Amino acid sequence: MYLQIIMDDTNDTSFVVDEVSNVIKESIEATVGSQSYQQAKINTWTSNIVEAILNSLTKLNKPFKYIVSCVIMQKNGAGLHTASSCFWDNTTDGSCTVRWENKSMYAIVSVFGLSI
Repeated sequence: MYLQIIMDDTNDTSFVVDEVSNVIKESIEATVGSQSYQQAKINTWTSNIVEAILNSLTKLNKPFKYIVSCVIMQKNGAGLHTASSCFWDNTTDGSCTVRWENKSMYAIVSVFGLSI
């Protein structure tokens, strides 16, 4: 008797939030890690994080156009509120937002995947 496993290939063409979340976290960790907040490096860090995420997502070879935003903020007690809204096809498009922190800063990254 043979056991046949049929793989569902919807993950090959769908926006998988857990997969995107891991890409985001890995990119932030690789760029910032445990470094302390340094105003002079924020532009470089945000650019590097966004580029690393886009490169990793592109390598997944999924049929999406991606939009990536990154905010890095020093931990100093100030508030930050953000919101986003999308008019899209919920069956094919998706988004993922990750809030990451270390001892001196927060990073908030949002990725929007629009099916092509």
